[in-house]
Amino acid sequence: MNAALGPFDAWLSDRVDHIAAVLDDLLPAGQDDPARLHEAMRYAVLGPGKRVRAALVYAAGEASRVPNGTAAAQDLALDAAAAAVELIHAYSLVHDDLPCMDDDDLRRGRPTVHRQFNDEALAMLAGDALQPLAFDCLAQMPIAPALTVQAVQLLARAVGSDGMVGGQAIDCASVGQALPIEALQHMHRMKTGALLEASVLLGGVVAGASSTTRAGLESYASAMGLAFQVVDDILDVTADSATLGKTAGKDAAQGKPTYVSIMGLDGSRELLGSLREQAHAALLPLGPSACRLRELADYIIGRSH
Repeated sequence: MNAALGPFDAWLSDRVDHIAAVLDDLLPAGQDDPARLHEAMRYAVLGPGKRVRAALVYAAGEASRVPNGTAAAQDLALDAAAAAVELIHAYSLVHDDLPCMDDDDLRRGRPTVHRQFNDEALAMLAGDALQPLAFDCLAQMPIAPALTVQAVQLLARAVGSDGMVGGQAIDCASVGQALPIEALQHMHRMKTGALLEASVLLGGVVAGASSTTRAGLESYASAMGLAFQVVDDILDVTADSATLGKTAGKDAAQGKPTYVSIMGLDGSRELLGSLREQAHAALLPLGPSACRLRELADYIIGRSH
């Protein structure tokens, strides 16, 4: 804990509550036409969640902020960026849970969207609607137009065929296959890592990070993007469904390649320790301002769900 900044748990709880309020205001009202679609969108986004991606945006913004008299505008822009990554994440979960993808009934401790509404087409459309809303958020950020363009491009590339969606396509095509570790890392850097990395980098872009700060953020983001998936793979075989808030053991049951299936539990935990060290080392040039990013690294790696 950094005594000057206050306890990490209190900071994270505040950020989780704050982004929940931002998203609540941003999403269409449930009663507005088409009401059922809007209800599904709100259900997908506003349920319980760790909000790790939003927290990474805020923490990177804190680490990158340069005093220039525009703090209020930067705060609004960070809210928009944090909301954007949470909307993209929610859309990806809705689609991942569909029968044509991972076919899951449980997400964040609740029925998945297509189960809750008993309507696969509605779930697909809810995800479709969340994605453009994310980019609309970024387009309205009260920062320099050049930075807004950078932010839009960064997120678009992170979630497209060279990022999250491409990684999911590789994942679907890899069921039942024994991938070499290099191929597994490539897939997960796209599927899971790309959006987590974008969350960190968006915080830096919005806050006007220097080139030195951006370099540190990039190295940190690369390590954490991979670490998040390694933790997920470990928890899939060591935690129960109640703790995870989603179906445990699903990857093994579906024959999906994971770090645990390839490296074993001990090897996966050793990799995780190495990634933690990489993340912390990347932040050394940023000094005390990167305190929350350091704490988030430990939180992500030590999480139980």
